[in-house]
Amino acid sequence: MLARVYSCAVIGLEGVIVEVEVDLASGLPGIVIVGLPDLSVQESRERVQSAVKNSGFAFPRRRFRVNLAPAAVRKEGPFYDLPIAVGILVCMGYVPAQRLADSLVIGEVSLDGSVRHARGVLPMAATAREKGYARIILPAVDAAEAALIPDLEVIPVNNLAELAGYLAGSLDIAPHPPVSADFGAAWAQTDFREIKGQEHVKRALEVAAAGGHNVLMLLNCYPILL
Repeated sequence: MLARVYSCAVIGLEGVIVEVEVDLASGLPGIVIVGLPDLSVQESRERVQSAVKNSGFAFPRRRFRVNLAPAAVRKEGPFYDLPIAVGILVCMGYVPAQRLADSLVIGEVSLDGSVRHARGVLPMAATAREKGYARIILPAVDAAEAALIPDLEVIPVNNLAELAGYLAGSLDIAPHPPVSADFGAAWAQTDFREIKGQEHVKRALEVAAAGGHNVLMLLNCYPILL
């Protein structure tokens, strides 16, 4: 059986839809991932297998082949864990495939099945709306960020079992309410005297604010455009 779950990659500040294909194949038991994955994506094999078992599902001693398309786009980060796990549950018959046709799924899973924070949620949510997806399913801790994008249903999940129940129709999860994108009041309340150190950064922001310039800050190697 072949399952398709849609996720997203972030290249720079732009999102690219990634189709996660999961096929239940013959051969030695295990999970094989192809489609230009980096090391963190390859490690999804161990996380996903433990997460599925520890979420109360029987993990069969079968071979799963996972393809991340398009193959020309390099896949980085652990947020493909959740779509891969969901694809496996579809192949095993725990989740109906129809519930995923218009949904984007992102998130890292722990060995106990809980869902962890994913980086780059905002451009992913924007891409989901741009490409016509009705909803995005993601870690509960990231729901408020995704809810900044209007006209998109944001489904927050805490663990894999909860998501499986939602997709199977046995559990109702309320969408996160929309969040206003008006940041003016929040920035106006920020006092640089409360920030210790980072004098060169504060000076750059002061100059940019005074002249009405844009600022590109690099935080943990991820660009932030202000």
